[in-house]
Amino acid sequence: MRFTPQFLDELRARLPVSEVVGKRVKLKKAGREWSGLSPFNKEKTPSFTVNDQKGFFHDFSSGKHGDIFGFVMETEGVSFPEAVERLAQMAGVALPKVSHEDAARDEKRKTLHDVMELAAKFYEATLAARSGAKARGYLADRGLDAATQLKFRLGYAPGERFALKEHLGSHGISVPDMVEAGLLISGDDIPVPFDRFRDRVMFPIGDLRGRIIAFGGRALSSDAQAKYLNSPETPLFHKGATLYNLSSARQAAHAGKSTQPAQDNPGAQVIAVEGYVDVIAMVSAGFPAAVAPLGTAMTEDQLALLWKMADEPVLCFDGDSAGKRAAYRAIDLAMPRLAPGKSLKFASLPEGQDPDDLLRSGGRDAVAEVIAGARPLAQMLWMREIEGGGFDTPERRAALEARIGEVTKAIADESVRKYYRQDFADRLRQFFQRPDAAVQRSTRGSGGGWTERGERTPWQDRPGRRNAPGGRGPGPALPRDRPYVVVSQQLATSPVHRGFRTMVPRREALILQTVLHHPWLLHERLEELASLEFRHADAERMKSALIDIFAHREGHDGAPDTAALRSELSTRGFAETIERFERTITTVSVWGALADAAPQDVLVTWQQLVALHRQWHSLTKELKDAEQALGQDSTEANYSWLRDVKARLSVMDGTEALIEGFGASSGRPARSL
Repeated sequence: MRFTPQFLDELRARLPVSEVVGKRVKLKKAGREWSGLSPFNKEKTPSFTVNDQKGFFHDFSSGKHGDIFGFVMETEGVSFPEAVERLAQMAGVALPKVSHEDAARDEKRKTLHDVMELAAKFYEATLAARSGAKARGYLADRGLDAATQLKFRLGYAPGERFALKEHLGSHGISVPDMVEAGLLISGDDIPVPFDRFRDRVMFPIGDLRGRIIAFGGRALSSDAQAKYLNSPETPLFHKGATLYNLSSARQAAHAGKSTQPAQDNPGAQVIAVEGYVDVIAMVSAGFPAAVAPLGTAMTEDQLALLWKMADEPVLCFDGDSAGKRAAYRAIDLAMPRLAPGKSLKFASLPEGQDPDDLLRSGGRDAVAEVIAGARPLAQMLWMREIEGGGFDTPERRAALEARIGEVTKAIADESVRKYYRQDFADRLRQFFQRPDAAVQRSTRGSGGGWTERGERTPWQDRPGRRNAPGGRGPGPALPRDRPYVVVSQQLATSPVHRGFRTMVPRREALILQTVLHHPWLLHERLEELASLEFRHADAERMKSALIDIFAHREGHDGAPDTAALRSELSTRGFAETIERFERTITTVSVWGALADAAPQDVLVTWQQLVALHRQWHSLTKELKDAEQALGQDSTEANYSWLRDVKARLSVMDGTEALIEGFGASSGRPARSL
């Protein structure tokens, strides 16, 4: 609804700012103004003022300023129309009458909201019925228990073509209304409209007020044309103009801001992830202000929604190349729209894991560390522009400077644009300055990697390097006051280097799980187990404990059974560690590690796991050596060595992905040796 300036002025005249503010803040008269403690920050000395004559409030602690509408929006976390409605009710003023066309449109939207609510209840009831057993099994496998299903109103669309249509028809809903709500598929070539969602787990999508406006459906059949299917565009739903979990996230973000700053309260941070299940997992883990776009790249409208909830929302992407591309698209979208105090942060997950995987394997602490390590937009932009390197000539450096100038030109706000140009001018100057002798000594032996600020330096532009290829001039150096760390991209994104204390690499967890399920390996393959080097400290400790338990089995022949082994580990304090390691393994495809696998198959799996682990460990060591060599002497031979090691690592990663399941189960029965 649109409100005329005359109506808004009437509300301002009827409601002094002190009256509206006084319902939430204890005010004291101070001359012509009122003062009180800030409702936006915790403070002991009042810095919040209200001036009825001028019709505004001002909070010196947070810089917030506005009229009665702005105050209600800030303190209650509502939109402008909602704020007007609440103030009109407070003033006892009727809302303006709408035109006949507007009234008809509002009535139609109300009808469609009723249709969507009926559909949501049908899907919920079907999930709870006998026919929803398969869907409940899928949700259980994803770790979504019954309470979570109820909280997010998850449901199941049966496989029949007319199940929902017949149910809604029995409640007097017309077929045209079902079609307009996006629940049926119709067309000139379709004689009888039928259900859009069939044999799918259903995720209701709500608007700002929590009303159901659309659905997302996850297919349970592998033959489905689309794994995920969203409602089409309708009078209620515009896919690029809303976010999943928007209403609850807005309330959580507002409640969190009212208690303490987001940086001190991670649960209050607005975090955008990629999918429905990721949002649900994040909320269940204590991040209630998590949202997700609806199967598309971030849009301008969705970015505006994020900024209404938080000044610096965090975009959490996968750590692979696709996640990096998504982050760069978000940067391009945000740059023209940056405003004072409004920006983005970017958190990168470990490669191959989404938030749901990381929460299962590492728990809330692992995700909290990822969020805490989120990079500011300016830093991500800088990393993108220097990615690929090759700044060893004046022309290339000039091209980089020109490119950065073009990027910053896109910022519409003059003050933000000014500070971005200052920031990037400093970065360019530091990036291209010549190292002095002291810096060269401090960086000698240092190879490629990331700076302390998290900035990736190109391979051919390493500090300590005297000349560019061919001896044509000096290469850029790191700033003199910043240390340099040797670490490859693979190591930089590994759990160990990034500090995920609670997350164990999946291969190490699989090796230990195989031993726990088949303790006879301690007798058959003890030396192999002892020779393996684990990067995760808990994995290394458990390996040592297993060897110690086996070595001190006085009076016993062979290895202990699984129950005895787990019991002994539990007495040594490894119970929680075992559970955490088991959560790391989110797939059952490595069937040779399972408890009921046949011994012959266990040995095949064991040999493959050990071989892959040794190869990866050897290659990562060689990668570090190659980086250090290139940092000391940037010859073509050292550069070729580095490329060769990276290529072999890539081949190994691909090989491991291909044989992750190690083939299909042989079907041989398990038996003791």
